[in-house]
Amino acid sequence: MDLKDEIIINAPRDTVYAALNDPEILQDCIPGCEELIKHSDTELEAKVVLKIGPVKAKFNGDVTLSPDAPPERFSLTGSGNGGPAGFAKGGAVVELEEHPEGTLLRYDAHADIGGKLAQLGSRLIQSTAKKLAAKFFKSFADRVGSTETA
Repeated sequence: MDLKDEIIINAPRDTVYAALNDPEILQDCIPGCEELIKHSDTELEAKVVLKIGPVKAKFNGDVTLSPDAPPERFSLTGSGNGGPAGFAKGGAVVELEEHPEGTLLRYDAHADIGGKLAQLGSRLIQSTAKKLAAKFFKSFADRVGSTETA
């Protein structure tokens, strides 16, 4: 499954980059996130509860950040295990460009899933993933943009 999108955030690029590395902001913005622990500048651990179709699962996952060229670009890889519901693993490349209205955030992500989740069908998984990503980025843009103007 592949996801690509872009969003303009009403804040300078350095502010957006810093927020993308702030576990408190990320925990508030990730749908279903119950806990996000920063083990180092590049390693995070998350506990997320998601409902996809009829399947509700608690995922425990690890994310590794690779700052390729901060604050312009970084990548991340992660994997999560939802027990009997299945697993997910994948990665994304995130690019931050200066924009007249703030920062243009562009991402290109890929994920593989298995277990019960994979049996739900690719259309349901894809549409749910798009909704979750949109919800995250809207929350993130509202939070980061509002801290700039407040």
